[in-house]
Amino acid sequence: MAAFASNFSQDFDITWGSDRVRILNNGELLIMSLVKDSGSAFQSKDEYLFGKISVQLKLVPGNSAGTVTSYYLTSKGSTWDEIDFEFLGNLSGDPYTVHTNVITGGEGDREQQFHLWFDPTADFHTYSILWNPHVIIFYVDGTPIRQFKNLDSTKVPFPKRLPMRILSSIWNADEWATRGGLIKTDWTKAPFTASYRNFSLQACIWPSGAYPCNSNSWLAKELDAPSLERLMWVQKHYMIYNYCIDTKRFPQGLPLECAATT
Repeated sequence: MAAFASNFSQDFDITWGSDRVRILNNGELLIMSLVKDSGSAFQSKDEYLFGKISVQLKLVPGNSAGTVTSYYLTSKGSTWDEIDFEFLGNLSGDPYTVHTNVITGGEGDREQQFHLWFDPTADFHTYSILWNPHVIIFYVDGTPIRQFKNLDSTKVPFPKRLPMRILSSIWNADEWATRGGLIKTDWTKAPFTASYRNFSLQACIWPSGAYPCNSNSWLAKELDAPSLERLMWVQKHYMIYNYCIDTKRFPQGLPLECAATT
């Protein structure tokens, strides 16, 4: 079946740091905090095989260096699949880094990173993941910033068999998150707080078969020509790291998908 869920009280569980999570406005707003002892996290009650997931998120303001706010899909097991949005904090006035990754069969190393064309701490902005049998697309305020295509014909693995849950967390990662770990978390600024609202979900609830909602248009959606132009604009002006051009990291040759995907 297809789900259209947007209530944090009914559709999600707090998985850790429950004393640092507040759900307000009849389940429409969730606020998570990080303190020195621990962060906090929540996950969806259901698992999904394909979906279009969106949330409006306002990130940690001020000096957020060392903190990571994550929003992602993941399956279980040692050969898991995962689709990541991670937001790496920074010193006051310096831009956030949006870190994206696609993990298949427990293997990732497919990072692309971006700066944003707005201040993500000043107001809520919409971050979306479209995951269907053909492509994974990351969106910011409806603008595509990255796509990862199903290239099974070239033996590039694509997440299409394992159901995933939606997870989100805020945590301390100052050993690597800001300038490679050079800038540490300033705990005098704690608690660090991120806010979520308007979670919308059009997804195939598992277990209902591989294609339980095949009448939904997003199951066949791919980027059209105008959307590809916007994607290329973002990548030209705001991409700061692309694994597909990192020849030092892959001296034996770039991953196969780099020759065929953006």
